[in-house]
Amino acid sequence: MKTTLALSLTILLRLAAPTIVEAQSTAPPAPADYVIGVQDVLSISLFDQPELGGKFTVELSGTFTFPLVGRVAAGGLTIEQFETLLHDKLVDGNFFRNPQITVGVDQYRSQRVFVVGEVRIPGTYPLTRETTLIELLARAGSTTPDAGDDVVVVRGQGANANGPTLPPPDARDAGVVRIDLGALQSGAIARNIDLHDGDTVFVAHADRAYVFGEVKNPGAYPIRTGTTVLQTLSLAGGLTPSAATGRVKVIRFVNGEKKELNVKLDDIVRPGDTVTVPERYF
Repeated sequence: MKTTLALSLTILLRLAAPTIVEAQSTAPPAPADYVIGVQDVLSISLFDQPELGGKFTVELSGTFTFPLVGRVAAGGLTIEQFETLLHDKLVDGNFFRNPQITVGVDQYRSQRVFVVGEVRIPGTYPLTRETTLIELLARAGSTTPDAGDDVVVVRGQGANANGPTLPPPDARDAGVVRIDLGALQSGAIARNIDLHDGDTVFVAHADRAYVFGEVKNPGAYPIRTGTTVLQTLSLAGGLTPSAATGRVKVIRFVNGEKKELNVKLDDIVRPGDTVTVPERYF
């Protein structure tokens, strides 16, 4: 009886346990107009001929060796064009009458862009299709709270780009595009530019202002163009109960000269300002 109960309990536990299915990692399908480049890894399959398929790396010459037909040129062709080329070679060689060929990209290595600065996941991102700035920033986890006003895109050198290129001191130089981050995040479509192979997207660190005195969290805080005294105080956690709101001051350096200014809560804070909140008189 005990054996029967134990066996029944084991069966019930197995039935109640969730089925675990191991996820398989597959590369996203490449669009038909994706242009194959050097170092891309292609995944090729032939219907009913699995032994001919596999993964093939496009060599520096833009070619690679495929069974039966020998060396084939893939670099510079779209996925669709290369499927047609391989189909014709297999037919012309009298290997098959009408082979059903599927070509995908297992690893994108030829076209890429770089993202650096104040994004959550900086790094190198493959270009698998036409990609806009907003799409790339989303892939990089969006900007951090410390991001500044602008995004700077340094146009790259295509396949010659070995790594990210930081913007030059004068962002008005040729090949540099400066985009207002606030306008972009507000939906300014005209500023959502297309990115190209080798581009570097640089999100600069925001300017900072300092808050001291009767606030909950004194310290340095990122500010953007148009940030007010009130907004800066909010970043510092707000005022303490003993704060003298009518006597807030800003210490500012103008042409190397230190100035102490009486300000209102809706006045604009400048980079490097120190906002001080004194204790009120009782």
